[in-house]
Amino acid sequence: MLFLSFFANAQKNELAGNINEKKTGKAIEGAFVYIEDLKIGAVTNKEGHYKLADLPKGTYTVAIRSLGYAEVIAVVAIKGYVNYDFTLTPAPYEENEVVVTGNSMASDLRHTPQPIVEVSHDYLLQNAATNIIDALSTIPGVSGITDGQSISKPVIRGLGYNRVVVVNDGIRQEGQQWGDEFGIEVDPNAVDRVEILKGPASLVYGSDAISGVINFLPEPTLPQGHINGDLLLNYQTNNGLINTAGHIAGNLNGITFSARIDNTMAHAYQNSVDGYVFNSQFSNFNTDGTIGIHRKWGYSQLHFSYFELRTGIVDGVKDSTGAFMKHTTDDNGAPSAKEATNQELRSYTPFLINQLVKHTKVVWDNSISIGKGRIIARIGWQQNSRQENNNISIPNTSNIWYLLNTINYDFRYVSPTKNDFDYSVGVNGMKQMSQNKGTLLLIPEYDLFDLGAFAIANKKIGNLTLSGGIRYDARQFNGHDDYIDSGGNQLPANDPNAIHRFAAYSSNFNGASGSVGAAYRVSKHFYVKANIAKGFRAPNVAETGSNGIHDGTVVYEIGQSNLQPESSLELDLTPGIKTKDFNAEISVYTNNISNFIYAKGLNSLSTAGGDSLNSSTPGFGNAPVFLYDQTNAVLTGAEVMLDVHPSTAKWFDWYTAFSTVSASLQNVPDSVKYIPFTPPARLKSEITINAPKLSKTFNNAYFRIGIFYSFEQSNVYKQAYEYNGSTGVVPTSPAYTLLNAGFGSDIMNHKRKVMSVYISLNNLTDVAYIDYMSRFKYYINSINGGSQVGVNNMGRNISFKILVPLDFKH
Repeated sequence: MLFLSFFANAQKNELAGNINEKKTGKAIEGAFVYIEDLKIGAVTNKEGHYKLADLPKGTYTVAIRSLGYAEVIAVVAIKGYVNYDFTLTPAPYEENEVVVTGNSMASDLRHTPQPIVEVSHDYLLQNAATNIIDALSTIPGVSGITDGQSISKPVIRGLGYNRVVVVNDGIRQEGQQWGDEFGIEVDPNAVDRVEILKGPASLVYGSDAISGVINFLPEPTLPQGHINGDLLLNYQTNNGLINTAGHIAGNLNGITFSARIDNTMAHAYQNSVDGYVFNSQFSNFNTDGTIGIHRKWGYSQLHFSYFELRTGIVDGVKDSTGAFMKHTTDDNGAPSAKEATNQELRSYTPFLINQLVKHTKVVWDNSISIGKGRIIARIGWQQNSRQENNNISIPNTSNIWYLLNTINYDFRYVSPTKNDFDYSVGVNGMKQMSQNKGTLLLIPEYDLFDLGAFAIANKKIGNLTLSGGIRYDARQFNGHDDYIDSGGNQLPANDPNAIHRFAAYSSNFNGASGSVGAAYRVSKHFYVKANIAKGFRAPNVAETGSNGIHDGTVVYEIGQSNLQPESSLELDLTPGIKTKDFNAEISVYTNNISNFIYAKGLNSLSTAGGDSLNSSTPGFGNAPVFLYDQTNAVLTGAEVMLDVHPSTAKWFDWYTAFSTVSASLQNVPDSVKYIPFTPPARLKSEITINAPKLSKTFNNAYFRIGIFYSFEQSNVYKQAYEYNGSTGVVPTSPAYTLLNAGFGSDIMNHKRKVMSVYISLNNLTDVAYIDYMSRFKYYINSINGGSQVGVNNMGRNISFKILVPLDFKH
């Protein structure tokens, strides 16, 4: 392919031109011109001139960004030398256009029928969070299932776990998504911006993208001749969080490189009811690096990353006075508990129970020009090691240890654009191998192979853009035999003391996906999008093979190997209006899922085979039993957004968003018809005051204040559960209101940016609340002879963040 592409691109292809202000005609220095599909960019000089040389010929979406101006997006055909001038309109706080990459090729969001939201780099910097999913959890339609401050699982439009695909570094992130207490292994400092695809996105990503995709994107490649870096320091008052990070990147003669190292640590968080929440502390170390080459035939990049998280697991145990208890041993070495000291509550070192997560990843990403089209080839390997220590008698032994190896592959051809028509075809999938290296077993060891083929086409007819495609997936899953002794240690099958813990089974899943949609610009200001999509999801290992105590939930789970794949049909309609004074958009949807898999509570142990169910799990007594079963499900919802930015008062911006979703099972009793962890309706409203030229010292200053209101969630799954010997039902979630604020500015010295400062103030009034999406709402604690249900979320928190740019060469 490389050999052919050299001949196909013998002609020199360049894109160059000037960028000027529309009204005055003055040249704009420092404007950034970027082609996402080629990962190449340039910066304008003092005369406003830019140049991109040695490009593969073809048609590309080009984005032009400059601080203080509305972003411009254009589709440019490149063959030979192309001169293309741009004019930018001053609009510092008006919502910019967006280039989205989550489909088959980069495209203008205005012409994309699927509901997609972009979260900018500025948003991530200006808002405080303790993990990357929490940073997104106030985006309409997005939330997270949390286990304290370090673990959060993404939920899109009411669905999470294996129904949301996370893409990082161009490939699917694979790390035991089925687990309630398992988070996402993504370094927040390595994320430049985020794309959120709402609704079935199985066309490009295959099985599991039945409710949406979260695509984490790294920083763009620097222009030719630049070497830049930055230093980051973040401190948070509530939990003593300290985050330090260093980053450097460059582009020398088409050889690009990037390197980053960072560390985060936090002690227990606190609130006005629980005080310091014992064992909620964590530490997180990350490093990553990229090396690449960019030539007229395309680019090739090799990326490496390592993520390590050590986090305590809150169990919520308190004594009669309300003090948190610490697991320990008595004088005879027997398990015991004592009150946690103030020093232990504020320690940065997690105690038992704790979890150690290591995620290593290598991705080889290539884009090779073939004629006017491109071949994209990505191959990745990732290993996820997840260990949990929960036995005080053997504190350095991992009772739970899952080791997952995944090989990802993605090969596709992207056609040139001709007569406003383009298409892409490809195959992608993965091969996985999972091992159990602990003694507390819930799922069997397994291997799977996944293969999907797809074709996607786009056609623009005037103001109408049509998009559609089809896909077919096949997955082969093999659960392995597993033999153990009475203590849970693995034994060979021929050992006379071997207990047959898991029996081997095989399952073959296949299914078709499809999507068709349209985006139509009715007038200069009004547009409408509509999309209908069919999604596909194969059952995961927990749903088909579970047989044991799920330690994170303290319930006994039973899988069924004969489960059928889920199939969804979602309809989306999104009308919107965009003017110089305000933007407004409403997105309504309904999602009907056939063969929806859920955990059905059984009335008693005897229903599923008698008391012997727990005999193979030493240390645990009887627990509620849940059997994975299937029925149909219906989800309906809406997301409404209003952004007011008067053209006569460019310093003012008022943003309001509302989201709601209803998710219910069909053909089940009313008491259990609501799908667990369906987020309540939520309202976010905030006012931002901007001062781009506050003084010679302070540029791009802002002040923001707003509220986040979570409505009561009374539609809950009422199946009984048990925790620490107490039995109850899932509590309803009362409404709560949080007052938040933030301000920041660039600090200048002789027109050069010295640093950027961001200060965020969350939950200013120190409200005590338990969010419905927190798993801590299940805890039942004895306090002063009474009963408190749940452990509260974080109280008032102030975040101080400093970003120091480093310019080595430009």
